[in-house]
Amino acid sequence: MAKLSRRDFLKLSALASSTLFIPKFLTPLQAKDISELIGSDSNKKLVIIQLSGGNDGLNTIIPYNNDVYYQGRETISVAKNNVIKINDELGFNPAMAKLKELYDSGYVSVINSVGYPNPNRSHFRSMDIWQTASDSDKYLNSGWIGRYLDSECADCKNPYNAIEVSDTLSLAMKGIKYNGLAVEDPQKFFLSSSENFFTDIAGIGKTKKDDHENVSYLYKTVVEATSSADYVYKTSKIYKSKLDYPKGQFAANLKTIAELIVSNIDSKVFYISLSGFDTHVNQKARQDALLKELSEGIHSFTTDLKQNNKLDDTLVMTFSEFGRRVTQNASNGTDHGTANNIIMINGALKKPGFYNAAPDLSDLDNGDLKYKIDFRTVYANVLNKWLGANDEAILGQKFKSLDII
Repeated sequence: MAKLSRRDFLKLSALASSTLFIPKFLTPLQAKDISELIGSDSNKKLVIIQLSGGNDGLNTIIPYNNDVYYQGRETISVAKNNVIKINDELGFNPAMAKLKELYDSGYVSVINSVGYPNPNRSHFRSMDIWQTASDSDKYLNSGWIGRYLDSECADCKNPYNAIEVSDTLSLAMKGIKYNGLAVEDPQKFFLSSSENFFTDIAGIGKTKKDDHENVSYLYKTVVEATSSADYVYKTSKIYKSKLDYPKGQFAANLKTIAELIVSNIDSKVFYISLSGFDTHVNQKARQDALLKELSEGIHSFTTDLKQNNKLDDTLVMTFSEFGRRVTQNASNGTDHGTANNIIMINGALKKPGFYNAAPDLSDLDNGDLKYKIDFRTVYANVLNKWLGANDEAILGQKFKSLDII
């Protein structure tokens, strides 16, 4: 293959774009040594669960003794006698019984009223803000996990150091120099990258220096993709869970992450999404089903890790791009709001339970919750205390400390 044809170039681009983000061919990545690790503690893992669409935090963690909650939600509120009560103010949605079991074991911490100044109600823009950790009036092209890889991975060039279990890579996982790896099924990813065409290209890419910058970058990308695919697939075969996970893609993706963690993969960060939380219409049944899927999937996942002595070294964090408005709309749903809750799960939390007070429904900002904790404060603590990284360098400013992990 002396010269790359246009058809071959497009085929090569397809594999690269489905596995790695290519930042306009600006910074070619070098071929990697798959034995390299990142971070200060190779045992600790971070699992980020994105609840896409804007989960309604008030019907997730319910202020069941607050009259304002019931007055504003005549048809979609959760009846007081159905709430899984935690204390005199707050309780879980009844669909989250499995998460309550983890809470009772001391594995769950809930942070209320999380948001950011001057919130944006657009799904796309607010998700960008959460994924890049930017101010609401600033636009960044790199994600907070991607910049973690940039900062902590100076001598480490392995895309699988951060794995998104999906067929596309989120902005959160894209750095300036380094990026995570998007792989939904390790076996399919391996088989796809093992086609003769791609193995030939990888072989050429290890030695060839193409005059065209874009083609040269693609060669190097495919070298990384094929090498990572081989490593991830071989690692995924070490441990196969016999635990009975719930049906559905979300639980299947969590099972994939559990198998990789128990197999001692060198990855530090895992990213997964559960979508469908944009509940403008007929919210109650839809959100309940999603919260049940979330709760039961996490319960199986943590049980798997606990049985294999990995739960203490794994931190799970959920987030959504915004919460919903306090008052329901005319379609038995809720519209885009602002502040929300974050749930953190770990086998050795310093402060399990509710980290802070319930949202103040008597002090609203034009009908919306006021944020009390900047979401980047949570990120800073995860970066610093859990991953051992320089949070100020990654986030661009210093945030206060939280005593949770």
